[in-house]
Parts: sequence; C-alpha cells; structure tokens
Amino acid sequence: MENQNFQSKKFFLYARKSTDSEDRQVRSIDDQIAELKELAAKENFEIVKTFIEKQTAKEPGRPIFNEMLASIESGKARGILAWHPDRLARNSIDGGKIIYFLDTQKIKSLKFPTFWFENTPQGKFMLQIAFGQSKYYVDNLSENIKRGIRQKLKNGIWPQMAPLGYLNDKNTRTIIVDKNKARLIKKAFEIYATGKYSLRELRKTINNLGLIGRKNKELSISNYQYFLKNPIYYGVIRYKNELYEGKHEPIIAKKLFDNVQEVMKQKSKLQTKQLKYFLYRGFFRCCKCGYTITADRKIKPSGKEYVYYYCTRKNPEYKCPQNAFMREEKISEQIRNEIQKVSLPDNAAEKIINELKKEKKQTAALSNSFAQKIEKEIFGVEAKLEKLMTAYLENALTLSEYQEIKNKLIEQKQLLKDRKTFFEQKRNNWFEPAINFVKSANYAQILAKNENLENQRDFFKKCGSNFQILDQKLIFDFKNPWKILAQAEPSPILRRKMGLGEATISAAKPPKYTKATPKASQLLKRPNWRRGWDSNPRVPCETNRFRGGSVMTASVPLQLN
Repeated sequence: MENQNFQSKKFFLYARKSTDSEDRQVRSIDDQIAELKELAAKENFEIVKTFIEKQTAKEPGRPIFNEMLASIESGKARGILAWHPDRLARNSIDGGKIIYFLDTQKIKSLKFPTFWFENTPQGKFMLQIAFGQSKYYVDNLSENIKRGIRQKLKNGIWPQMAPLGYLNDKNTRTIIVDKNKARLIKKAFEIYATGKYSLRELRKTINNLGLIGRKNKELSISNYQYFLKNPIYYGVIRYKNELYEGKHEPIIAKKLFDNVQEVMKQKSKLQTKQLKYFLYRGFFRCCKCGYTITADRKIKPSGKEYVYYYCTRKNPEYKCPQNAFMREEKISEQIRNEIQKVSLPDNAAEKIINELKKEKKQTAALSNSFAQKIEKEIFGVEAKLEKLMTAYLENALTLSEYQEIKNKLIEQKQLLKDRKTFFEQKRNNWFEPAINFVKSANYAQILAKNENLENQRDFFKKCGSNFQILDQKLIFDFKNPWKILAQAEPSPILRRKMGLGEATISAAKPPKYTKATPKASQLLKRPNWRRGWDSNPRVPCETNRFRGGSVMTASVPLQLN
C-alpha cells in the first residue's frame, strides 16, 4: 500500500510551446516549469523527469510527448504535471491516448495549476471537454488565418514573409522593394535570359556581386531556381498554384520572366546527340517538296573549308527534282541584299521620326479637345440627373416618369463613359511602334554592312516569313510593314524631301505618288496590318509538294533576286 502511494507521487513534468518565437507565446517554457515545480513542492510530488517540447500539438506525432507516454507505460511514473490540458493535446488522437491511459490506470493523476482534474468519470468528462475546446480553438484559428489570407490575396497583398528582394512594411502590412537585393535579382533574370549561363554559373556570378539570403547566407542553386520561377517579381502572386494580381511594385517585366522560363525549359530537356552548328540550319525549306534544307561541310583539296545547303529529299512519295547545292556565303549575300531593301539612311529616319513626333503632338491636341468634349457631355448628363431628382422631389413627375427618364440618362452617361475609356486606351498607341519600326529600318543599313552573320539572320527572320530555297535563290515574303518599305519606291521629289537621294533600280514598278499620297506617318498607321505572318500567305513556287503528296499551285510566282 505504501509502495503504491509512493509510486502515485512520481510525476513527469511536461512543458510545451508551439514555436521558437518568444513573442508568440503567452507562457514561455521557463514560466511553465517554474510554476509546475512550485505546484510539485506544494503537493509533495516527485518530478522524475522534465520533458520540454517546442512543437505544435495540432497534429499527432510529437516525438517527446510519445517518449513520455512510453515511459509512463513502462511504469516509471504515474502522473503528469502540465500548465493546462491544451499543453498535452490539441488533437483527438493524443487526447484519446491520455483518456485511455487514465481508464487503464497507467496514469493515476494529472495536475494543472489552472485546471481542476480528478480521475473520476466526471473528471474525465471535463478533461475531454477541455481537449475538445483546445481542438476547437486550433481549428477555428486555422480557419480565421485561412480567411485572412484569402482576403489579402483578393486585395493583392502578399500574405507571408516577404520573398527575397522585398521587405515587409509593418505600417502598411504590405511588401516593398529591397532596392539593394532587387537590383541583383533583376540582373540575375537578365543574365539567365541570355541562355549563356547555367544555374551553377549564374549562382557564382550573382553571389560574387553580393546577393545573400535572409539569414546572410549565400544562395544555393535551388534558391536561384526557385526565385527564377516565382511570378512575384513581375507583379503576380502565386499561392497554392493559383495566381492573383498583386499590388506590390514589380522588379522585372513579364516578358523577361517569360524569356527566363523558356530558357529554363530548354535547358531542362534531355540532351540528345549534339548537332553540328550551321548558321542556317532549320531556317529554310525546299520550295519543291517542302522538306527541310540541311547543311554539310566540305574541305577542298587545297584545304579550304566551305559549307553548303541542300534538300534532305526525305519525302518517300515524291522525288524532289531540286538537286542544286547552295553555298553559305551566297545565302548570306542574298540576305544582306534583302536587308538593304528595307533599310533607311540616318537622314531619312530622322526626318520621318520628326514628322511622326510632330503629328503626335497635333493628334494629342485634338485628342485633348475630344476628351474635354466628352467630359463636358458627361457633366451635362449629371446636371440633368440632378434636375430630374429635384423635379421628382417637388412632385413635378410621377415615379414611373422619373424612372423612365432617369434610365435613359444613365444609359447615355454610360455610353459616354465607355467612349471616353475606349478613346483613352486607343489614342496615340500607334506612334511608339511606328517610331520603333523606323529605328529598326535605320539599324538595317548598319546591319547590312557589318560582318555579323548571326545578327543579319535574326533580323531577316524578324522582317520575313515563309523562307524557302529554289534554284539557289531565296524565296520568302516580307512581313508588314516591311513589305511596304521594300516595295514602295517614292518619286524623286519625295525622295529628296525625305533625304533618300537618287532612286535605286527596282524590279517592281514603282507606284505613282500624287498630292493624295499620305504622309510617311500615315503609311505606318495601317489598321489592317497584322503581326507575324501575312494574313494571306502565298506559295511562291510554281509547284510546291508537301508531306502527304498534296500539291499547291500559286497563280503568280514571286521570285526575288
């Protein structure tokens, strides 16, 4: 009997808190231990061992708590000292274990400074209620947090610790740009978008520039891979695979982000057998059969090496008659000539840009006048609504008459607002693309003279489409507006005004320019221009066979010299 009483006095002391952050706990570990030791001394309990745990009790699986239960099961103690039942369990499984140990007499007693308990049916019932309240508190807190996060996301606010490159603003509870780190993050995106750096090389380069993580540690390769995929940097919040429009300041443009994703996608592909590099590999198709033009390298007896291009002739249903080989330098020469056709000299580009800017100012003045006119009309409708309300309040109109007139005025106001919004979105939005086009045409004259064949190829791809080879000649279509620039041949008078000098010989018959001829800026403002490929592509060859044996015939063959 005395031995049982002695055993019942042996207790384990259990203290727990959910986080290492002191400011997020009402009672710290030291406070709990101090009050529990005071209770043990008062009740003459022997503390066999102290268990300290820093982990949430929301879910089962706490290692120190399970170790304590295993020790109780082996008979090393018969009671537990804890600050409150919620320190022991906040989930149904751990709470059930405590109740079961009480039922089987493995636990004789539980003692709490803030909660009364006796090992009786009533006491266990009250303990179950305490465990249930603890679980309800955790579940309710979780729902409140989730609701708060959802509301923040709807408002475009980042709901967590600020990512690398941003700082948490405690006053506004939003994130702001960390200017020191944001500069390096933007540089990392720009460098990786070139495709010339691996993640390992990028890490070494940017870390050497001084980019460090939140704990002043160097970033790992996985850190770089993570933030290069994070849309937060172009202004969009991704939370649980769902995107939300953010209100924070972006660090990069979306176009740069998309370029980085494309580079990462290409680098993640399984590396197949490395193909030999050829300048125009995969660029042209055969004009006869539609199959790809391939390349090969030959060495003359003199030791001089040259590259030539020819049809792969892989169509099993059609024997391609085009056997001609085309030297790479001949292709480059023709590309250079075609680029020259769409080039503008400095004085011509400068005059066209000045003319565009002048017209932009004139259009802006007219636009402001038009916008003011719409504003005036909206103000007039609002005044009518005020008068209508006054007339109704003075019983000059019935309710049905008031509602009928009011509805018409509201619809009229909305139409005016829509006109204003549409006008503000559309006005002057063509000037910048037009100026950029003129600058590109001006750059073409420089590009045609230098020896950078890769840049010439890329520019040629930008202004043309449907690239094919027929009898050692390049066949293609100029895209708009390059087509107009390549085909239009101004009159001598207009050429002198534009500073183009003497007219060049053209295979196409030049159009006649009259007084009705639009300005250069009007030529650039074509509402039916389409980006990319021609809206009505033509097959430039007399016959063109594609895979499957179908034959297409063009009514007017186009051959460019």
